[in-house]
Amino acid sequence: MTNPYAPPQAVVLDVADPAAGILLADRSTRLGASLLDGLIVGVMVYLPLFAGAFIGGSAQAQGSDDAGNTGMGIALALALVGFAAWLWLTIKCLKADGQSIGKKACGIKMVRSDGSPVSLSRVIWLRNVVNMILAVVPMYGIIDALFIFGESRRCIHDHLADTLVIKA
Repeated sequence: MTNPYAPPQAVVLDVADPAAGILLADRSTRLGASLLDGLIVGVMVYLPLFAGAFIGGSAQAQGSDDAGNTGMGIALALALVGFAAWLWLTIKCLKADGQSIGKKACGIKMVRSDGSPVSLSRVIWLRNVVNMILAVVPMYGIIDALFIFGESRRCIHDHLADTLVIKA
C-alpha cells in the first residue's frame, strides 16, 4: 500500500552548468589581490603626493614659500607620472589576459560567466565605472563586498559585468 501523503518520487536531472570545470578563486585570494592592487596604486600615485606635501610643508615651515610650492608641483608631476604608468600597466595586463597586476601576482583572472575571455571595455565600464557611480549609494561598498560570501563567490560588480574570478 502506498502512502498518499509521501512526497513525489520523480528522478530529475540537474541542468548542466555552462561554467562547469571552472575553478572559482578563493575569497581570501581575491581579497589579497584587491589589497595588492590598492598598495600598488598607493605607492605609484599617493606616495609621491604625500612625500611632496611633507617636503613642501617643511619648506614653508622654514619660511620658504617658493620651495613649498615647487615641492608640491614636483609631487603632483610625480603623481601624474605614477598614475600614467599604473594605468598603462593595468590596461596592458587586463587586455592581455583579464588580470589586474594584483590578480596576476595572486594567480587569478576574470572571465565571462560562460568561461570566455572578458573584454577590456566590459571590465572598465561595467566592473569599474558603473560600480563607482553606484558607490554614491550609502553602504553600497560594504554590501558589494559582502556578496562574495554567496555560493557563487560573486560581488555585485561581478554580476553587473557578468564576470567570474577564477584560478588562472
